[in-house]
Amino acid sequence: MTTDSPDAIRKVAELLKDQRLGFLTTTMPDGRLTSRPMALQEVEFDGDLWFFAEQDAPWLTHIASSPQVNVGAGSGGSWISLTGTAQVTADVAKKKELWNKGVEAWLPQGPEDPSVVLVKVHGDTAEYWDSPGNRLATALSFVKAKATGSQPDTGDKDVVDLP
Repeated sequence: MTTDSPDAIRKVAELLKDQRLGFLTTTMPDGRLTSRPMALQEVEFDGDLWFFAEQDAPWLTHIASSPQVNVGAGSGGSWISLTGTAQVTADVAKKKELWNKGVEAWLPQGPEDPSVVLVKVHGDTAEYWDSPGNRLATALSFVKAKATGSQPDTGDKDVVDLP
């Protein structure tokens, strides 16, 4: 069951805010899935995620033939899996808006160069897991559950329809 409550959408945004990298999964022409680490661009999350890429990256052809993608991100006790539709854009104004020193290290040719493109992922749904505390607290929860025969406290989990 999914929700589209504003609180759940804010929770997804909050969990994504602290993430720097995500694994972008695309479908290859033969139907196999493949993932690559990508730097998440720091923007106010509105259901869309943005990534920079080089126009000749072979995996961009995956998006052209099968735009359904998944982005996974997380660390510690918080994880997000976002499913959506990707598109490649060469919008210079958007590239300039998102440009930063980290991107410049990978793409020194600059945002106006046509070899630099953006991948926009418009999220359809996001699933998140947010465990209480840190890894140690999560591990202790599992130990306690084993000792008492109860279920471990794995924190909040939800599936969210995005705007």
